[in-house]
Amino acid sequence: MSHTAEESFISKYVFSVDHKVIAKQYMITGLLMAIVGGLLAGVFRTQLAWPDEPVFGLGIMAPHVYNAMVTMHGTIMVFWVAMPVLVAGFGNLLVPLMVGADDMAFPRLNMTSYWVFFLSTIVLIISFFVPGGAAAGGWTSYPPLSNSIEASGVNWGVNLWVLAVALEFVAFLLGGINIITTGINMRVPGMSMWDLPLFVWETVIASIVFLLSVGPLIGGAVMILLDRNFGTGFYDPIQGGDPLLFQHLFWFFGHPEVYVILLPALGILGEVLCANSRKTLYGYKMIVWSVIVAGILSFVVWAHHQFVSGIDPRLAFPFSLMTILISVPFAVHLFAFIATVWRGSIRFNTAMLFACGFVALFLIGGVTGIMNGTAAIDIYIHDTYFVVAHFHYTLVPITFIATFAGIYHWFPKLFGSLMNETLGKIHFLGTFVFLNLTFLPQFNLGMMGHHRRIANPTAFDFLSTSDALFLQELSTIGTYGLLLAQIPFVFNFFSSMFRGEKAERNPWQATTLEWNTESPPGHGNFDAPQKAYRGPYVYSPEGVSVDFLPQFEPPQDGE
Repeated sequence: MSHTAEESFISKYVFSVDHKVIAKQYMITGLLMAIVGGLLAGVFRTQLAWPDEPVFGLGIMAPHVYNAMVTMHGTIMVFWVAMPVLVAGFGNLLVPLMVGADDMAFPRLNMTSYWVFFLSTIVLIISFFVPGGAAAGGWTSYPPLSNSIEASGVNWGVNLWVLAVALEFVAFLLGGINIITTGINMRVPGMSMWDLPLFVWETVIASIVFLLSVGPLIGGAVMILLDRNFGTGFYDPIQGGDPLLFQHLFWFFGHPEVYVILLPALGILGEVLCANSRKTLYGYKMIVWSVIVAGILSFVVWAHHQFVSGIDPRLAFPFSLMTILISVPFAVHLFAFIATVWRGSIRFNTAMLFACGFVALFLIGGVTGIMNGTAAIDIYIHDTYFVVAHFHYTLVPITFIATFAGIYHWFPKLFGSLMNETLGKIHFLGTFVFLNLTFLPQFNLGMMGHHRRIANPTAFDFLSTSDALFLQELSTIGTYGLLLAQIPFVFNFFSSMFRGEKAERNPWQATTLEWNTESPPGHGNFDAPQKAYRGPYVYSPEGVSVDFLPQFEPPQDGE
């Protein structure tokens, strides 16, 4: 039910318990951090393309500065952009609306979750400015680069990095509990689990995977702090420790983490494709079962990151096999999405263009991932730029392309207006072109043997050839273009927020429950209690506009 009680500015927009305001807080914080992470990428890509020239007139970048920039870029993009925007941002906005709830199950816990996350953001930013500079042990923070004073110096940046990650995980543990409880327990009457929109399924499963996988990494991070500050030897072979222990602890969380951010992205994709194809989601139950299977398999693939760490070949085989098997659920997703679009009444708005672009880009990341998951191939390409390219063809579609599709699609529910379609299509074209210009050359660099952690390619004869340097320059120019291509989005986002065309309740004629409320919804979301009568993807006849959601019909007399 809608609430009309007056609220102060502080309680309404700062310390808010309204899930929609908290969603905006997460999204805007994540998008601001994306700017930081993107600018870091532009700086160190400049170093790689012209390693013997001053970077922006500031001098040649020292190796430890390069390592810190790469470390913080990866950390920010995975933990401070993908997680808050996809899981917490869209999860907060959509899960209650899609199940017909007034708010999240635990509103105050929800508010606490965001402010703990915000505190983690402040701690991470401070780590740039402490003596010794930011953490420089890679975004994976492997020992001995992260745990020994000899390797990393008396560097408070590493301690703050570990603290920031721990705080962020606490925030998402709180948020995950909320998402799971809301999605499962707060469904409107008539909405069975098999009537849940795909996004809710994907986000609930992602939250469960996060809750079950994050513990070992928190323990591993605490042991790094103890090694650094109290002389313990968990990762020190001299004291009987083992640095490989942290790799196992990290990747037991790290690889499920990929699916934690992938699943909500696929949920966004399914909603956008259905709404703009005017068709029922193909293979709904098959997709849901594939999500559950993927969540289970995500816990048994972590050691494919360790094929060159001395792992017994007899153990490498099952991890290779599981890696190939886990590609099947996502192949199911992509083929179901293609079948959904097939012969649909397609509307190529900006959200739909980004959704289709996601399918094309993610296919490249998925196919090259199978190659990396095969031990015999991975031994050759491990830690080269081939892996960097694969990783970005997986993570960039998840983190940015799906996010853009979701923002353009649900902008009316965020701010009550529509984004400019012309600027949106310019944004899509620039992003798609320059993303490929940035990362396609890196596959070639990887096959040439370019290691991912080399700060100065000209120090190696085989990387000083004109072909190698040309590929580096091409990739860096693509990075500049990719950053510039976001300017239309930033302008479009803020101008549409304040001066955009007023949106109707259901501008896309979509069929999930969030479109049955005002744009934007008031506090309490719905004018009256909702009841589900049909599944989430039941459309009116092809090409016929729907003014009222066909699966949510008004109750008849006597009901």
